[in-house]
Amino acid sequence: MKRIKTIQLYIIPVFLLMFTSCEDLLLEQPKTVAVENFYNTSEEVKTAVNAIYSPLRSTRAEQIAILDAHTDWGYGRGSRAQYNDFAGLNATNINTAGSRWNSFYQAIRNANLVIANAPNGNSISQEDINYYIGEAKFLRALSYFDLVRNWSGVPLRTEENMLEIDLPRSSESEVYELILSDLEYAETHLNATAELIGRPTVNAAKTLLADVHMFMGSYDLAMAKSKEVIDSNVYSLVPIEEVNDIRTDIFGADLVTTSEEVFYFKYSREIGQGNFMLFILNHPSTDYFNFGGAYAHYSDASNPFYINWEEADLRKALWDKIDFGLGPNTLVSSKYMERDAIGRSDGGNDLPIYRYAEVLLIYAETAVRNTNSVTPEALEALNKVKRRAYGLAIDAPSEIDYSFSSGETTEFLDALLQERAYEFQFEGKRWLDLKRTGRAQEMVSKNKGITIAEAHYLWPIPLSELNFNGAINPDTDQNPGY
Repeated sequence: MKRIKTIQLYIIPVFLLMFTSCEDLLLEQPKTVAVENFYNTSEEVKTAVNAIYSPLRSTRAEQIAILDAHTDWGYGRGSRAQYNDFAGLNATNINTAGSRWNSFYQAIRNANLVIANAPNGNSISQEDINYYIGEAKFLRALSYFDLVRNWSGVPLRTEENMLEIDLPRSSESEVYELILSDLEYAETHLNATAELIGRPTVNAAKTLLADVHMFMGSYDLAMAKSKEVIDSNVYSLVPIEEVNDIRTDIFGADLVTTSEEVFYFKYSREIGQGNFMLFILNHPSTDYFNFGGAYAHYSDASNPFYINWEEADLRKALWDKIDFGLGPNTLVSSKYMERDAIGRSDGGNDLPIYRYAEVLLIYAETAVRNTNSVTPEALEALNKVKRRAYGLAIDAPSEIDYSFSSGETTEFLDALLQERAYEFQFEGKRWLDLKRTGRAQEMVSKNKGITIAEAHYLWPIPLSELNFNGAINPDTDQNPGY
């Protein structure tokens, strides 16, 4: 087994991306060659970097949908209905969690290959080596950030130990240490402007750093990094006037990029290169997706979360009442619209990982937590996001603005947490926010009347890892409840 695994590690993966509709999108030609004949030119290293994206893109829609079924507003249907009881995962959903684990580690493996081999290229500049290693480290950090927040401490597979099979679980702090190291390198060596649309930039690295620092409770560092992104004056919120503007101008299938795109996974209307999220969410009756939809995730109009949501907020109108057998209060999301997909798994909509709206809200939250006061700058950042959601001028004070005194930090943070819940539905943020702030049980109890089992807070280490990795004891190293 070890010999087979070693051979696999030295083959360039055939998970290659092919984006169309714009010459600026990432393009990769399939290649499978031995390592000694590869990584020699800038083009070859770029091809290897592109292979990091494929497993992440393939699992992203599923990851987002599953995370949002864990929330105080989201529900799953069919095999996903089991998430609704917050009692941990059954055998079916343990397997699907394991497949996401495998995708993250596949991306990490591909990143490790670039980091290990790019410096040995014989026809590539040092500048390009640094840049592509920076991109690989950014994507490796992103993968480990997903892993540590959903599984806690995990085996740290890097370019230095990638041939080792038996690796114990590292602690959460050790995982975060690697994430920070990778992102600091990426921040130093990535470009200010994306070489191609869809590649990370310095500001993408700063944003991910800000998010990581926020999750770690380093609010001063998170505030500083998010403020650097704001002060770069590269981004702005996309203005809207009606609900359909959200579908077309922020998340539309025909968009190449927008003024608030910090880092997105890019998709296109190509077989095997499209976005599966459209089919997961849509209902055939709405005509928002030309291949109908599985409506596997939904919400409920009788949930206090929805009842207490102000009607003037255009984001609320992204939910349609559709009775598909669960009653007249059933809600189906129409956030992602695509009427020209070429297959049910091939919508053209990109999936945001970080938008400028999140940069503003990270800054607002961490500024208040860091200073223990509601600053005018933090309040304005929060209000910009809210004004846009109501179709108002983003930079002008309005009648719907939040108003808090400098000492009303608890009230401010409550409002901000709720604003994040409205803004990032089906972007996979809410469950992680509730865990991060220690408010998961409070909100799930308030809006669903359910007690969360300990096993539901983390996903189990997959059976495939337990069988493969002799350094992990299934009796003592598994997550609680499994």
